[in-house]
Amino acid sequence: MKTSKLSLALITTLALSSSMYADDATEMAELKQEVKELREITQILIDETSDLKTGFNYTTVDVTKSHSGLGAAASKVYYSKSPLSIGGYGEMYYASTSREDSTKRDTDNIDVYRFIPYFGYKFSDNIILNTELEFEHGGVKEGATGDGYVIIEFMYLDFLFNKNVNLRVGNMLMPMGLINQRHEPTLFTTVQRPNTSKQLIPSTWHENGFMAYGDITDDLSYKIAAFSALQLERGAGQGNNWLRDSRIGSFRIDDGTDNNKTEKIGLAVVGRLDYTGINGLLAGASSYVDSDLTMVDIHIDYNFDAFRAYGVLTQTNRNNAPIGEPEKAQGGFINLGYDVLSLTQSKNKMPVFVQYESVAAQAELAGGGSVESIDTITVGINYFPHEQVVLKADYAMVKDNSKSSITDETNILSLSMGFIF
Repeated sequence: MKTSKLSLALITTLALSSSMYADDATEMAELKQEVKELREITQILIDETSDLKTGFNYTTVDVTKSHSGLGAAASKVYYSKSPLSIGGYGEMYYASTSREDSTKRDTDNIDVYRFIPYFGYKFSDNIILNTELEFEHGGVKEGATGDGYVIIEFMYLDFLFNKNVNLRVGNMLMPMGLINQRHEPTLFTTVQRPNTSKQLIPSTWHENGFMAYGDITDDLSYKIAAFSALQLERGAGQGNNWLRDSRIGSFRIDDGTDNNKTEKIGLAVVGRLDYTGINGLLAGASSYVDSDLTMVDIHIDYNFDAFRAYGVLTQTNRNNAPIGEPEKAQGGFINLGYDVLSLTQSKNKMPVFVQYESVAAQAELAGGGSVESIDTITVGINYFPHEQVVLKADYAMVKDNSKSSITDETNILSLSMGFIF
């Protein structure tokens, strides 16, 4: 009997101890949560006090975030603490070119290539304005020679409904390839954008229209859009730049007379699918169709630890091209890089890379014939002293296969700096 009473007392004591321990553990968890909340409130108060002093609530760039496939700086407004968001990017470069042809001509060039401010504004959490202005080659100056200009590179309203369906209206980047939407200098390793992104998918390519976009599943996203079409009559017959010179962009089009009569604007339909179901992988395809041509591409960007591989393969077919003008363009590039500083204790990045590219902007001509491809091998190195700042150096070896001489090559040494903010 005494043993039973003793056992009962022991069990009761253990039960009370366990209950007290559980209560203590619960209270400790609650206290930790309260401390976390107090810290967050304190940080908010610090930020608000700073805003009152400066008159502005700013948001820094989070390089890990991208809204609907845009670059980190272009996505800034979507994650901004303030209704007003200001961001942008810039790049300038020096290039030394030597030609191993009959001219044996060497040239140097230095260029304040681009300064791009982004201005965004949140009318509400679901209605967002995003704009990009471009000052290229130093902008414009009265009486100056050169090709500097200032343009609106996109200006649109986003109506955000849910993760599956959203609507974008205005002038926007065409969702084609890799670099057209993500053209900030920290996002590609070469000093210059690949020729694929100049002559085949003519970056930066932006047109007027509307687009629906969202996620089909957590790993699969889509874009479907209607845009003003390329104006091929403007660029036809201009060699390798026939696609690039056919963009409308943000400019008004007219027939060149004094009556301001507007030309008939063609309609293009664009579709895109991207898969991100494997960690570090973006793989997808996009297509552009109008009454004159069809353009398709497949693209990939894969990051695995210090290794990165990215590239694009694209082809364009043109209908009813006049005799002697391009009716087919094709080509692409592949870029392989490795961050050598990952082998050290440094927190900075220094990827070295090699890129192979082949571009045939006039792969077939109407009526027969073709212009051979231009092939480029580029080797180089980037250094990121900060995740938003990059210094680049590369050496490009360019072979124009349309010319008969086997020694007809161009070598280009380039240096650049770029940044996003």
